[in-house]
Amino acid sequence: MAKLQVAIDLLTTADALALAEKVAPYIDIIELGTPLIKSEGLAVITAMKKAFPDKIVFADFKTADAGALEAEMAFKAGADLVTVLATTGDATIKGAVKAAKEHGKGVVVDTIGEADRVKRAQEVTALGVEFVELHAGLDEQAQPGYSIQVLIDEAARVGVPVSIAGGVNINNIAAVKKAGVKVAVAGASLYSTADPAAAAKALREALDAA
Repeated sequence: MAKLQVAIDLLTTADALALAEKVAPYIDIIELGTPLIKSEGLAVITAMKKAFPDKIVFADFKTADAGALEAEMAFKAGADLVTVLATTGDATIKGAVKAAKEHGKGVVVDTIGEADRVKRAQEVTALGVEFVELHAGLDEQAQPGYSIQVLIDEAARVGVPVSIAGGVNINNIAAVKKAGVKVAVAGASLYSTADPAAAAKALREALDAA
């Protein structure tokens, strides 16, 4: 069964915890976005894991170098998963994976900015990562003509465990699941609504029913 991940791109620990409290009954993975971690530091990871020990806490570090060191920092702070950029070298990914194995945790490779997401996803999976995030960032989503269908099509043919992040919402969640994803990542469709709890509940039900 596909997991549901909330991407929290808020900027304070208090706001992140408040949002997580609302959506927690309906999601499996709590992602602390890169801006949030840059704003609040490692302490926000520790606070989130303490508040939600039963959830998978995902630290979106987007590591580009010092893979082992940064993964170690995330895991010691309480993260269960940490991201390394697909565009970095294999040595950085291998270092993060080594640290993950030592802690019983996992590494996710983020393909944001990668020219050929499918090819790179297949390459890095062999390095021992948990899964690969087929990711269109906020800037890419803002470009004229962007469609999440590109990611859905990539997921359907990639042949390795992936998540999709790039505009997942109630209208496309069924197609995202049918593409064979391990995780569906929802951000703005939850945190930008008037009632995040209701939005998360509806998304969870749609994902499970698809």
